[in-house]
Amino acid sequence: MTLKERLQRNLVTVRQASERLLADFKSPQQWVFQVHPSCNHALWFAGHMAQVDNFFISLVAPQRARDLPGYPGKFGMGSQPTGSPEDYPPPESVVATMRERRRVLLEVLADMSDDDLAKKLPAGTPDFLSDVGSVFETAIWHEGQHSGQISITRRAMGHKPLQ
Repeated sequence: MTLKERLQRNLVTVRQASERLLADFKSPQQWVFQVHPSCNHALWFAGHMAQVDNFFISLVAPQRARDLPGYPGKFGMGSQPTGSPEDYPPPESVVATMRERRRVLLEVLADMSDDDLAKKLPAGTPDFLSDVGSVFETAIWHEGQHSGQISITRRAMGHKPLQ
């Protein structure tokens, strides 16, 4: 299996797991349920995944990135989630954006060669991203990190572990 194939498989697999976790959030209040007032909630997770995928797209295919009004402040790194549904766009809209941005990230990856994945990133890119391939690797582990937070939230709401 090539690097590109592993990246594609892992991006899809981690998102499938996240989607299974998110399926249990139904009402607006459930979407913003926090185990602790400083913890991330499911709606923040969905918006954050959209925001981060869009950022990654901007690094590797800037013409495919898009403006996500309000997302940096509500879902960006360092943002603090609130327990008020009215502070956010509707969950269906946020989840749709999350899915659309991942679809585009996968399309961008599908068009890349091994040589493309080895290319350096633009000046000013965060140091933890060493090349184009590392962008996709980071998308995988980053989502896994935050999906663990959503797993705990689900359990606190009374849901059984995913099988």
